[in-house]
Amino acid sequence: MPEPLTLPVSTAALCRDGDLAEGQALGLPAQQAFIVRHDGVLRAFRDSCPHQPGAPLAWRRDAYLSADGRHIVCHAHGARFDPATGVCTAGAALGLGLTPLALHIDTQGGVHLAEPPSSGD
Repeated sequence: MPEPLTLPVSTAALCRDGDLAEGQALGLPAQQAFIVRHDGVLRAFRDSCPHQPGAPLAWRRDAYLSADGRHIVCHAHGARFDPATGVCTAGAALGLGLTPLALHIDTQGGVHLAEPPSSGD
């Protein structure tokens, strides 16, 4: 799995850590990204199918997961991705992967894209 991209930390929280239940997703249209909770862990990915770069995955707002919440699905191509790794396990993008994005949860539980700057910066 590729290393998550690190973007400048967003100043406003995108959501709260407790906002997403297991097997739920949240689209972030302004960031062209989405967040999923899988196995108790929040993960973020670029909202772009690797089979056709730039093609969004969801068919409607926040609809990134299969009905059972076990896979991320590209609703245009039918590709299924492992939510733990972003790797395509079935469909047109087989063997390719989603671009992971780093997340930071602040002390108040706010979820932000990217890591905070190091204390030496």
